[in-house]
Amino acid sequence: MDKLRRKIELAIINQLKKKQVYQFAHYQNLVTDYMKFWDIKNMLQEDIEKRGVSVYWCNGGGQEGYKKNESISELLKVNKQMLTILYDLGIRASDLKVVEEDEEL
Repeated sequence: MDKLRRKIELAIINQLKKKQVYQFAHYQNLVTDYMKFWDIKNMLQEDIEKRGVSVYWCNGGGQEGYKKNESISELLKVNKQMLTILYDLGIRASDLKVVEEDEEL
């Protein structure tokens, strides 16, 4: 997973360097934010895989049941924010060329 994360990060940085904007702190910060959201997205997906779309709850007072796994709605919000960051960077996901770690930027 760490290798894939680095490949994605390098692909974004490569696109920004081609546009000659990566040297600006604002863009570097957006890349950092994007990668943090990428980490959160993966954690949410793992939670959904582990617990499913419905989770059991019990309040200790005899009430219990199933409710939706809130990771699903949070995942949608995170994905939307990730797309917004790519838009702000002037990058479409389809424009990203995955860069190998040993490949020169």
